[in-house]
Amino acid sequence: MCGIIGIFSKHAVAAELYDSLIHLQHRGQDAAGIMTCEQRFYSKHGMGLVREIFSSDDMPQLPGKMGIGHTRYPTAGNNSIADVQPFWIGHPYGIALAHNGNLFNYTQLKQELLEKHRHLNSSSDSEVLLHLLADGLDDGDVAQSEEAFFEKLCHGVGEVFSKAKGAYSVVSMVIGKGLIAFRDPHGIRPLVMGERENGESTDYAFASEPTMFYSLDYQLVGNVEPGELVFIATSGKIYRKQIKVKTFTPCIFEYVYFSRPDAKLDEVSVYRARLRMGQNLAKKWQEKHPDNMPDIVIPAPFTANTAALSFAHEIGVRYSEGLYKNPFVGRTFIMPNHAERKRAVRYKLSPQETEIRDKIVLIVDDSIVRGTTSREIVRMVREYGAKKIYFVSAAPEIKNPCFYGVDIPNEEDLIAHKMTLDEIKEYIGVDLLLYQSQEDLIEAVTRKGEHHIEKPCLACMDGCYVTGGIDEEKKQALAKERKSK
Repeated sequence: MCGIIGIFSKHAVAAELYDSLIHLQHRGQDAAGIMTCEQRFYSKHGMGLVREIFSSDDMPQLPGKMGIGHTRYPTAGNNSIADVQPFWIGHPYGIALAHNGNLFNYTQLKQELLEKHRHLNSSSDSEVLLHLLADGLDDGDVAQSEEAFFEKLCHGVGEVFSKAKGAYSVVSMVIGKGLIAFRDPHGIRPLVMGERENGESTDYAFASEPTMFYSLDYQLVGNVEPGELVFIATSGKIYRKQIKVKTFTPCIFEYVYFSRPDAKLDEVSVYRARLRMGQNLAKKWQEKHPDNMPDIVIPAPFTANTAALSFAHEIGVRYSEGLYKNPFVGRTFIMPNHAERKRAVRYKLSPQETEIRDKIVLIVDDSIVRGTTSREIVRMVREYGAKKIYFVSAAPEIKNPCFYGVDIPNEEDLIAHKMTLDEIKEYIGVDLLLYQSQEDLIEAVTRKGEHHIEKPCLACMDGCYVTGGIDEEKKQALAKERKSK
């Protein structure tokens, strides 16, 4: 999972790209990059947090009224400076690209490029996407008019759609031509669009989520639709075409965990969806455990706060922030190994004894993936004197790896894949354990909004990979690839 931003403006965009990446920091904390365009590309990339990579002195060195940016945590490729986006290529045009998602046929595509004597500078599937787009635009005819170039773009992106298998939302730009955004035909990864009136012209922004729009004075005007290409020409004219349409299956984990609660994705409020997750989960608790009411409900902060708030309200029990989170420690779910995640839980969470001691505590978490974080949270709460601990998950059991850009690992690392409910309860050390059902999670996300979501992607939960092309043999091959990196 990564964060992407593309801006087309009447004014220089570097500072606004930086501000946007700050708002997208929660989507990736390993690396970040900015690339702007003004007759040539200007870029800066680095490892670490956005504020550690860029300074005010960098902004004048990134001129241009069009640019793209990226915050990264790796689900494909290595965690090295060579894999930091955006990437660029010089033929048949100057093309730059940043990507959120994952291509599960990366190895095949890479081999095909190498056989064409293409040189790849990274181990990232995003660079492969860049080459696919460049190939699709390389017909020997340099299009002159905007309309002719848009037609060429439609062909090029259509070629990407036919060859790239997986999830991908993309922002790109072509020197002298304009800003580009497109989204895979299933719309698995989000891509929103914003507009800002700027005198007699309009500025445009495309991002993984609209969390920066308010501060930059953009209005959320919609989404890049599944299989759609949007092109903002240098004249400021906008061109749009839905090239390839398949079943609309956005990733449900965006609503559970990854997106900020103030985001609105595909006409669904993340905050409201999480409220409904807590509400549905509370109703299920009352049905299954009517005689086991807690004294307090506390979230595993921060992504579970919203669901915990509505859970407590629904069952009529006090909501308490019984765990204080240090905001300067990164998200444990996207840390690279068990040891770092386990250590970071105690670094970032501190139990509040007055809220816990001698009470029956119900903990609401957004999900249970490996079980490491949940176990450490329960251990801390028990150390601070809880009489009993109940644990509920706003997401159903996660039993399958994700190959669409979420770092949900190999099957053997997933606690629900290898343990029964009773075994998980014993492992994390709780008195009662409850998961959300898949039906209730889908209902929570799709209850409101003119979203046109046909069925969210729940591959990590139900094993149904919406793109097709992933059978047991392919899963094993991809797992082997992951282990080798």
